[in-house]
Amino acid sequence: MLAVTAFSAIIAPFIFLVLLRMPAKKGMLYSALIFISLAYFTWDMDAITLSASVMEGFHQALTILFILLGAIVLLNTLRQTGAVDRINQGFRNISPDMRVQVVIVAFLFGSLIEGAAGFGTPAAVTGPLMVALGFTPLAAATLALIADSTAVSFGAVGTPVIIGLGGVEGAGAAMYQEIAVNITLMDIFVGTFVPFLLVVVLTLSFGKKGKKGGVMQLFPWAFAVGLIYSVSAYVYALLFGPEFVAILASLTGLGAAALTAKKNILLPKTTPWQEALVEDFEEVEEKSDMSLAAAWSPYFIVIALLLLTRVVEPVQQFTQQAVDLSWNNIFGIEEVSSSWEVLYSPGAVLLLAAFLSVFTQRKKIKDFGAALKEARGTVIGAALALFPTLALVNVFINSGINASDLVSMPEYIALVLSAGLGSVWHIAAPFLGLLGSFVTGSSMVSALTFSPIQLNVAAEAGLNTNLVLAQQVAGSAAGNMICVHNVVAAAAVVGLVGKEGDIIRKTVLPALGYALMIGLVGALLAMVI
Repeated sequence: MLAVTAFSAIIAPFIFLVLLRMPAKKGMLYSALIFISLAYFTWDMDAITLSASVMEGFHQALTILFILLGAIVLLNTLRQTGAVDRINQGFRNISPDMRVQVVIVAFLFGSLIEGAAGFGTPAAVTGPLMVALGFTPLAAATLALIADSTAVSFGAVGTPVIIGLGGVEGAGAAMYQEIAVNITLMDIFVGTFVPFLLVVVLTLSFGKKGKKGGVMQLFPWAFAVGLIYSVSAYVYALLFGPEFVAILASLTGLGAAALTAKKNILLPKTTPWQEALVEDFEEVEEKSDMSLAAAWSPYFIVIALLLLTRVVEPVQQFTQQAVDLSWNNIFGIEEVSSSWEVLYSPGAVLLLAAFLSVFTQRKKIKDFGAALKEARGTVIGAALALFPTLALVNVFINSGINASDLVSMPEYIALVLSAGLGSVWHIAAPFLGLLGSFVTGSSMVSALTFSPIQLNVAAEAGLNTNLVLAQQVAGSAAGNMICVHNVVAAAAVVGLVGKEGDIIRKTVLPALGYALMIGLVGALLAMVI
């Protein structure tokens, strides 16, 4: 019964959302009720611990909703000011081909946001931007989630490596750098193909019926962009360690992608592919009087503020301390706390950028007010799904607090898997990372939870421990594609509340395939290192 309880945190959401296609607000509510009941009766968690964990989840849901609010308000403001139309014109000048646009927006720009902010922010930003470019909402959400993968290992200025692995034996700058190099080395053989994977998913899943060609036409360009990103990431990891890998590699890739697309290098000399445009999408032909720099200025502000608040120590300290709505020692339980440093949150940065955009674009403040009002309904809809989702997650994480001295459910699952797969652990290790981020929604939390077990299994099996830890982090990045609360957020910002299961059905195979490739490549590297 212990195994049923532990694995129900994974199986129940999969059944309700993917197989039965329930909206997340229903499917995750049922999953949470079933799981919490099992935790009480079989894992011997008392009512106070369960209640504290549920409230911790509710509090964390508010922090995510704040980020969603910022992302939606930013896009709505740019629609009000006309900046979205000008951005669209700019992309048409680079390339009107949607296959090119998805690589530039979802993968490269999303990786830049991931490197600076992390915590699910990229999909919340790039999804709505792709909808504004004419992508169908389902395509935008799906592609934004798949694209937000490779960079996740180095999200929020290297947090999954530096914080996630901070508790393992030997943790320190030298170990972090070696693990970062191992991750980027594996991604030369795996992450390089993510841009092409986006092209494949876009054309085969969202192209109009009878017009699904054009996959291999984009392979040379997509492969080149992916290779430039991955090789540059490897070089940056060698030179600087994990902190700035995603930021610098995405900037390198953006420069190369924009230049080659503009010059039509490695791209087909055919009619631009636009078969995934939403029906009745109308391109604004009238030339905007807004400069392209002004139109993009809110996103420049977002990147600048995110870096400022995370790299410049005095600014970081101020934003973390000025408005602190954290809830510590919930119901008197020391292990159960939830942080919310409001000004440090990407949500505050996105809202500030939206507000400042009316000045940088010389528009009226009422545009910001209208955007804020318009966003409320979407946020409320997402809340109904996020509250039960985060309640389940935190009961799962806190399950080590029980009256029977049982290990936590994550540790139980890891021990069960390692007992049967220790001999092929290089292939299995990424899937444990994926499992962790699928349930918890965080590559960092996945690493915090599972890295000690990964280290022990690797040591007992005589494997390269730093390579296994690198596979843990890279595998957890793949789990970002299917993490329920990331999917809920991505669905909400593109107007697909209730369609979360449809999105997971399209992202689950890329996520599993990514983890499998990390496992296989890691096993091959183990023979060389």
